[in-house]
Amino acid sequence: MRLFRPLALLLAALVARAAPPADAPPLPLDELKAGAKGQVWTVFRGTEPEPFDVLVTGVLHNALGPGKSLIVCELTDPRVQSMGAVAGMSGSPLYIDGKLAGALSYQIQRFETVRHAGFTPVADLEEVKARVAPGLAVNSGGASGTPLDSAYQALQPVFSLGGLSPAVVEVVAPHLRAIGLSVSALGGSTQSSAGAATSSPPARPVPGGALAVALTTGDISLAGTGTVSRVQGDRVTAFGHPLLGLGEVALPMCATEILTILPSQMQSMKIANTGRVIGTISQDRLSAVSGTLGAGPAMIDVTVTLKPAKGASRDLKFAVLRHPQLTAAITATGLTQAILGSNDHGFNHGFRVRGEISFSPKQELSYSTVHAGPQGFAQGLGEFITGLAGNLQNPYERTFPSKVSFTVEPLAENPTVVIEQFRLSRAQAAPGERIQATVSWRNWQGTTEREVIDLPLDPAWSGRQLEVILAPGRILDELTGRPRLIAAAELRSFEAYLAALRDDRPSDGVHLAIVQRSTVFSDQTAGTPEIPGSIERIARSADDARYRRREVVLPLWERHLLPGRLVNAVIRRPLTVLE
Repeated sequence: MRLFRPLALLLAALVARAAPPADAPPLPLDELKAGAKGQVWTVFRGTEPEPFDVLVTGVLHNALGPGKSLIVCELTDPRVQSMGAVAGMSGSPLYIDGKLAGALSYQIQRFETVRHAGFTPVADLEEVKARVAPGLAVNSGGASGTPLDSAYQALQPVFSLGGLSPAVVEVVAPHLRAIGLSVSALGGSTQSSAGAATSSPPARPVPGGALAVALTTGDISLAGTGTVSRVQGDRVTAFGHPLLGLGEVALPMCATEILTILPSQMQSMKIANTGRVIGTISQDRLSAVSGTLGAGPAMIDVTVTLKPAKGASRDLKFAVLRHPQLTAAITATGLTQAILGSNDHGFNHGFRVRGEISFSPKQELSYSTVHAGPQGFAQGLGEFITGLAGNLQNPYERTFPSKVSFTVEPLAENPTVVIEQFRLSRAQAAPGERIQATVSWRNWQGTTEREVIDLPLDPAWSGRQLEVILAPGRILDELTGRPRLIAAAELRSFEAYLAALRDDRPSDGVHLAIVQRSTVFSDQTAGTPEIPGSIERIARSADDARYRRREVVLPLWERHLLPGRLVNAVIRRPLTVLE
């Protein structure tokens, strides 16, 4: 027996190093028999796929919809039986008698005593592969998975975040979940800010090999890890279920290295290092993701420059996918890492973020926001994402920003101030008489300051009931009829949209304004007060979406106070101008 033991070990080693069939013919679903033995190939550690044994239980017909069936197999291999189907095994090819039957894609229950898994039939994989074509991610719908009964659930990839501290992941995770991304801090990346991997070039993908589909690459990475189901020429099909169900997309296909598998009674998962971009995923469908090897897709280049009070500036660089609902939250994730994920920048007193969004050399947006320290930024992250989404979205042209840059600069002191008093010297006055507004505020842990402002009384205002308002710019924008998010129907061109965004009042400080209640008739967000009813009826009958009637306050005079400070007060005082 001793003479044969080395030979047995050698044969076992050769089997472990064997490769899955490169050009296995498909096994039609109607030829699949219960009790058939099969092999599933996947990566347990590193980059080389290994087989494990399964036993076909049968087929659940129309399980995922009309004509979309699910192959059910018992996981007989002791390694897999103990931990069940693993998140990251999605797409692992199933071979029966040398033919490709399908791809592992669904978990059957969670706490069953005998582990089973669901497999997407090969015909459904081929259906997605046939759609492969370069495309632009223009799907305006939000990210969504497949709604399934809890008895079987898709092994939806847990998106691994690389380049982010656990503290930052905790802050951004709720905002990413809101757009359909379940994230884990257990992720790594071998990419550099230039998008190249620091390791040697990856080998060509093979069935059963690990594969990542990224939403961002570079110093910050966010990628879902799965398994290659089939490689045909330069076409790759993987996962066996949707990534996010976005349809036609343009996402980086990346090499990946499996560090290990974390077994769990709830959900076992692979943890991985995302590597260099090796192609483009162009289809994200019910039955698989699919794309082509080669260059990666066009992305939005993002640079975050940190300018600490002491020391040299430092850049964080990454690239983000182009998608109306996902881009803003993911971009803000990188900015959050720059602000909260380091301990050498001295932003605790507060900081200013300057943003530059470039659609083209002649189509740019610039804005500035002030924040009361990292925790203040974290608490207001949702509002920041909403504002950023408004700047990035473009309902008029098939275009996305080519680059986005942020500059973060520390402030000498906390910018938060509290308004302690706002009063008018008189509640009524005639034109030519003197009236003053007094604003008193207390600085953060500091002294009280005061400013007295002379208010003009135009003779044209005689006999009017007015108001004096003290409010932040965003609040005054809303009061004067500017919606927080501009509806696409209100404008007619991308240039008009950019012009409307540039017209926002500064977000810092507070605005002192004399206003009059009015009805404004707006054309593409530009308002005309008290328009004759006959003209309004003619215009709205021609285009009811473009022309709107709003009850607003009309600014007659205004002034920006306390620039660079944060003020949350909204105070209104009546003012009567006598005849």
